[in-house]
Amino acid sequence: MLKQIADALAAQFGPNCEVVIHDLSAQNAEHPIVYIVNGHVTGRKVGDGASYVVVEQLTTNDPAPRDHLAYLTRTPDGKILKSSTVYIRNSKGKVSAILAINYDISKLLMVESAVHDLISTGEPQQEEPEKIVNVNDLLEELIQQSVSLVGKPVALMNKEDKVRAIRFLNQNGAFLVTKSGDKIAKYFGISKYTLYSYIDTKQQEGK
Repeated sequence: MLKQIADALAAQFGPNCEVVIHDLSAQNAEHPIVYIVNGHVTGRKVGDGASYVVVEQLTTNDPAPRDHLAYLTRTPDGKILKSSTVYIRNSKGKVSAILAINYDISKLLMVESAVHDLISTGEPQQEEPEKIVNVNDLLEELIQQSVSLVGKPVALMNKEDKVRAIRFLNQNGAFLVTKSGDKIAKYFGISKYTLYSYIDTKQQEGK
């Protein structure tokens, strides 16, 4: 069954994916590799000696080792591999074999580096890509930001809360949008006269 799984994994992921079966029985302790597909990835073959994870298991005889999945390894000739180690147990629950998967990602890392150079702007990385919105969407977004700033829905806002929200909108250019005053006044449930009085109050305080 393990050989069938190894063949399937290698076929699925191609020649850069090495799949190895290590037999941990006593008779194979010194040469535990009993099956390998795409051995050219690490240069190993059937009958070769144990890897570190195999030696560790044989030495400690850990009855309940945890599978080690998706970690990076490096071959002697410098290849970078994405590896996984799966411990196989027999009918008595004892670890009897190890299924190891080693995928050569060296070329993918080179592609990643090249793509990074292409998309990099030379500026400090943004936490989130900047949004591109049209004017109407911008006004709506600014209104939602002003509500978030106050921290309560409009229905629960008092005068001070609304003044704070409208001042935020004014500072961020919301009133530069055509007919924004009508929409903002309606949203906050106030007249346009009251709306602009809130803005004028802030301007007077600034002076």
